[in-house]
Amino acid sequence: MEYICESCGTLLIHSNPVTLDSMKDVHNQLCSVKRQNIVTPVPQVPQKSTPPAVSTTPSQSQTALSPPSAEQASAAPAPGGQTTISLTGSGTNYSKIEGPIDPEFKSKRQIKGMYQGIKVWGPIDPPGQVGIWGTEVTVDFDICIADGACIEACPVNVFEWLDTPGHPASEKKPFMIREKDCIFCMACENVCPPQCVKIFQKGQ
Repeated sequence: MEYICESCGTLLIHSNPVTLDSMKDVHNQLCSVKRQNIVTPVPQVPQKSTPPAVSTTPSQSQTALSPPSAEQASAAPAPGGQTTISLTGSGTNYSKIEGPIDPEFKSKRQIKGMYQGIKVWGPIDPPGQVGIWGTEVTVDFDICIADGACIEACPVNVFEWLDTPGHPASEKKPFMIREKDCIFCMACENVCPPQCVKIFQKGQ
């Protein structure tokens, strides 16, 4: 499926219509031609850091904007951060659980530690039970089946793979190492098959 911006002629292509809609929303916010034609600023989705703008001019009308691959996300440098939990242990008596993620988990669970600066909500008993990870970009790792849809859909490379050997649902998870770069486009939440992703706006 594809979408062509009427203002600048940029071509966006993706096989998933939900992801394409998210890509279109992001482009419409960043389109330099539209921004020049707007007299009154249009409210934008709140964000902490501005994602790389897509440089577009009418002469570049056939340039396709594609989401990053899992390999590209994994190759990006990961910032450091505090780590107080381990992914190894003796907790093996667990079975796979079904989604969706509990949207009210923050009021029901406690933070059990940090992993490279990312909060981890309990209960945790690795390797079979590893909890819910993140503050704004949150993923229930105990539901995640590692299909990779969120990594493929994210336009700003928030995720990279994290090995979780011995977990009953999957032995790798989409780690939100660049959580602060999230632009709240909701693409990852919308495409997740087991519905294990929940995006919270800042302050929620």
